[in-house]
Amino acid sequence: MRMPFFYLLFIFSFISNSITAQEIKTLTYFQNDSIKLDLDLYLPKKSNKKTPLVIFAHGGGFSGGDRFGERNFATSLAKKGIAVASISYTLYMKDKDFGCTSPLPEKIKTIQIAVSDAWQATSYLIKNKNTYNIDDSKIFIAGISAGGEIAFHASFWDYKSMNLYSNNLPEKFKYKGLIGGSGAIINVDLITSENAIPMLLSHGSEDSTVPYATGSHRSCPTDSKGFMILSGSYSVYNRMISLKKDIELITSSGAEHEFCGYLFREEPDYVLDFIDNVIAKRKFESHIIIPAEKKI
Repeated sequence: MRMPFFYLLFIFSFISNSITAQEIKTLTYFQNDSIKLDLDLYLPKKSNKKTPLVIFAHGGGFSGGDRFGERNFATSLAKKGIAVASISYTLYMKDKDFGCTSPLPEKIKTIQIAVSDAWQATSYLIKNKNTYNIDDSKIFIAGISAGGEIAFHASFWDYKSMNLYSNNLPEKFKYKGLIGGSGAIINVDLITSENAIPMLLSHGSEDSTVPYATGSHRSCPTDSKGFMILSGSYSVYNRMISLKKDIELITSSGAEHEFCGYLFREEPDYVLDFIDNVIAKRKFESHIIIPAEKKI
């Protein structure tokens, strides 16, 4: 017997709502006389169990981009019981050049401001952990490109000396893990045996914007104002191996900077597996090499 159309519609609506039901809250995490910063908090279905949290920073060269770009990634994690906070941060380089003509001190300041914003977002979410059912012992940090640089420096810069706002993170706070797409750190030696955290990284081997190993940011010549050495994912991988710490690296052989969104747009299951392994305290170390979609 054929089922009436309105019953079919009701069943489809019920199934769809059961799968996607969750909360997305827009919250102001920092505000002063000159700036107001928001985040979108993607929450799983309500549970008696505290939820892990991923704080995500978008890419865009510190001059563009927004927190809305990876909604599918945030939604996919929330469906699996992991909260995601996609943050806005200060685009200090908006309408400016973050390349070879930007003086090195300006580049450092740009990263420092954005990282201080990320720390404020972290502090805000910890303070409101009970309201949003967050497990503050399981806070991960993630980002693409410039957001990856934010994640690295938020994890390994000295908080008390580099934070531009009030020092309000808990004493000895550490992120549970780091997930980076084509990010880099100013000095790989900032990662030590004491402060190292598990990492999942992805990077294109021919990235000329953010170096895959250790090299010049945006391939700037040594005599340019904006010459800045960065250590990318491969250098971080080798550093973590030398420290005998947990690390996964996915390299796209021959790919450029377009590979930065791979983990978040194409393989969120890698992220889910990583979070599960870290929470379960499993040991891991791997380097997966995949061919680029197009030859460079």
